[in-house]
Amino acid sequence: MIGPQPPGAAPRAKGTRFRDSLVVFLALTTGAVDAVSYLRLGKVFGSVITGNLALLGVSAGQRDAGLAVNAGLALAGYGTGVLVGGAFAGIPHKGQPTWPRQATLTLAVELLVLAGFSGGWLAADGHPSGGPRLALLGVAAAAMGMQSTAVRRLGPMSTTYLTSTLTGVLQALAVRRWPSEWQRSTGVLAAFVAGAVLGGLAALYDPPVVPAAVMVPLAAVTACSLPAARTRDPGD
Repeated sequence: MIGPQPPGAAPRAKGTRFRDSLVVFLALTTGAVDAVSYLRLGKVFGSVITGNLALLGVSAGQRDAGLAVNAGLALAGYGTGVLVGGAFAGIPHKGQPTWPRQATLTLAVELLVLAGFSGGWLAADGHPSGGPRLALLGVAAAAMGMQSTAVRRLGPMSTTYLTSTLTGVLQALAVRRWPSEWQRSTGVLAAFVAGAVLGGLAALYDPPVVPAAVMVPLAAVTACSLPAARTRDPGD
């Protein structure tokens, strides 16, 4: 049995629970984007940068120019998204609100980017190829980079690079003592898989649904975070 939280651990505040719920829901978009990117945009990922780095190495070993271009473009797109998103999100600091308005602003920019992605996807009838496919891959990866910076503004958590999240959950299981953020961590992992299922099914069997799969969770989180984002950040 998993043991209780460490003695003296404070119960999570309402604002923290609200934040964590939004972070979990946001992982649905990540899973959907990664599934669509892998299945329809060149067998690489929008957010799994470690995997893309490995694929870049594989492409060199196999002398696969196409895979090298795809992996390199995904990396470049993600990096661009981090640079742009970072300018909007800033960095976390002591005393900031549970949900800083900069996080909402960055997610709103990401939503615009994914709206452009969705328009390109529909223009290609859900089967992009050639230049449009490469452009959509870069845009999808850039959106994931922006999302990474938005969530990093909230604190030490992520909805995109999840190896550390999984490691934390399994380590807690090994010692049979959950950390205070276990609900968020397990929720993000489950939501990522669920989003990948939805995005993958849409990409393979109903391409017009892909825009909804990638945009609806993000739009919902952005809208729900607006009231919290009105709280003034002492660091502004």
